Amino acid sequence: MADKQSSLGGHLRENGMLLALVAIVALFSFLVFLQGKPMFLQAPNITNIFLQNGHVIILALGMLLIIVAGHIDLSVGSVAAFTGAVAAYLTVDLDLPFVAVIPLTLIVGGLIGAAQGYWVAYWRIPSFIVTLAGMLVFRGATLWLLGGQNIGPFPKAFQAMSSGFIPDLTGIGKPHGLTLIVTAIAIGVVVWIGMRSRARDAEFGITPEPTGLFWGRTTIIAAAMAFVGWQLASFRGLPNVLVVLAILIILYAFFTENTVQGRRIYAVGGNYKAALLSGIRADRLVFFCFVNMGVLAALAGMMVTARLNSATPKAGTGFELDAIAAVFIGGASMAGGSGKIIGVVIGALIMGVMNMGMSILGIGIDYQQMIKGLVLLAAVIFDVYNKNK
Repeated sequence: MADKQSSLGGHLRENGMLLALVAIVALFSFLVFLQGKPMFLQAPNITNIFLQNGHVIILALGMLLIIVAGHIDLSVGSVAAFTGAVAAYLTVDLDLPFVAVIPLTLIVGGLIGAAQGYWVAYWRIPSFIVTLAGMLVFRGATLWLLGGQNIGPFPKAFQAMSSGFIPDLTGIGKPHGLTLIVTAIAIGVVVWIGMRSRARDAEFGITPEPTGLFWGRTTIIAAAMAFVGWQLASFRGLPNVLVVLAILIILYAFFTENTVQGRRIYAVGGNYKAALLSGIRADRLVFFCFVNMGVLAALAGMMVTARLNSATPKAGTGFELDAIAAVFIGGASMAGGSGKIIGVVIGALIMGVMNMGMSILGIGIDYQQMIKGLVLLAAVIFDVYNKNK
């Protein structure tokens, strides 16, 4: 009986953020209804959540690996702004096609990540100091490259990276047939992965989560996916940003949970000395995490620049705080060694839903900042409480 309760409690902690997301959505839906405004979860709002918060999810995926490895990166906002400015310079001033601009900008981001990761991984300089310096350096570099002015507009092909939608190849029209098909396949894959995971746990003698809890969570996720898919299909279909996010989430989830190198990153963050004694090249893994972060920051920078249709000197302000908050709200540990990709995604969605909900309700930016700060503090307190318990 005690084992069953322990298992139930453990899985409830794992699913706590999902329940929090559902509760926050329900709360804002109710408050918006009381004000007599249009439905909170209408198709344009759902689309805007992905369009306006896609860069946060991208940055949070990279930040998770950094934090899991026991480090931090304060420079991602400045790097995103600088690489966005680089993309604008290559597109507008040099008139390069977007098929050349995208890889070149990603390479610039990777080089920046390598430069910072070198000092952290091989010289053991604290990542807080290195990336704080990087935040200042690349904020200044952005001002220098842009000359204090905006650069834009961009060709339609470049803008489509952030504001475009996947065409309906089925020819159905409305609802968007391709979106409905993709949604159905995605729901089937989620259910299959969950059942496969339970079977694998049983095979290795690991006590699976209670059946009722598993199917309850799976039903909530499937219902949410079906609702979002239908709303998107009734509007303009799948945004390009959502497709990019889905691909990245699948790749990073597979890397962290099913590859040797991914598991070794967790080992490095969990116990650095033990990882070294077991033969893990911790310096290489930390270096890789920072290179990866630089590439993702460049991708996020291009997406924001494409969405705004302009590279601005003040772009990227606060991005690092949003990414770090999404990681911690999603259940990652401050001490490193723990955290999941799905948790990061849920954490970023919580931030996005809160931003949109508070804006619709007319809550001022001053109160929005305080509320988000309290949510982050509560998430960290919850993490510390679980560890002490």
